[in-house]
Amino acid sequence: MYEYAFLACNYGVVLGWLLLVFAPHWKWTNRLVHSGLVPVLFGLVYGAILFTVSDGSPDGSFATLDGVQAIFTSRQATAAGWIHYLVFDLFIGAWQVRDAKRLKIPHLAVVPCLVITLFVGPVGLLSYIALRGAMRKRWLLLETDPEPQQPG
Repeated sequence: MYEYAFLACNYGVVLGWLLLVFAPHWKWTNRLVHSGLVPVLFGLVYGAILFTVSDGSPDGSFATLDGVQAIFTSRQATAAGWIHYLVFDLFIGAWQVRDAKRLKIPHLAVVPCLVITLFVGPVGLLSYIALRGAMRKRWLLLETDPEPQQPG
């Protein structure tokens, strides 16, 4: 079961990335990736695996590097950890596409950031933040433009 879940998520995430790169604003990209459907489905698989992991090392904990390494001694925990990465990297990639559209950053400029995010998530996020800052002088990830007030 864990092997199947790993393979399904590992290859299933490719569709989301292809949509983000080649059809970022298509209706099916919106329905599958930007809506959160794919991350939710993968999150459910992650949760199912996570809550059935029972054969990890008794020395496992999040308090030390050795403790974290002990957690990943089981195939189930490794599958869950990998799916964790897949879900969050895709979520960040989808956010990059939406944020770039909002800020009018050309999609072709974002594509390298997406590829980097797919393979080394935090570095891809850093590259997008650098691109965003260089092109739009927006270094904070917060919305800094106030919403226009409607006449009362």
